[in-house]
Amino acid sequence: MRTSLLTAASLFTILGVQAATAETTVIRRDAPDTVVVDRPATEHKSVETRETSDGCASKTVSKTNEYGDKKTVTKESCD
Repeated sequence: MRTSLLTAASLFTILGVQAATAETTVIRRDAPDTVVVDRPATEHKSVETRETSDGCASKTVSKTNEYGDKKTVTKESCD
């Protein structure tokens, strides 16, 4: 009787360990390939240069991107 209880307990222990490992799930996801789309440049750029008779010069660069955002930078120098 004692031997059969010991054998039954061992059997339940083994089945319990197998059931615990059966609950482990491993999910692996492979990253998709990277897709690169080349789009034509739709940026508009204008450059304006001015010089005055007193030796000063200014350069203005304006850029407009495809979304309509505009950026203007002016640089001045005098000798």
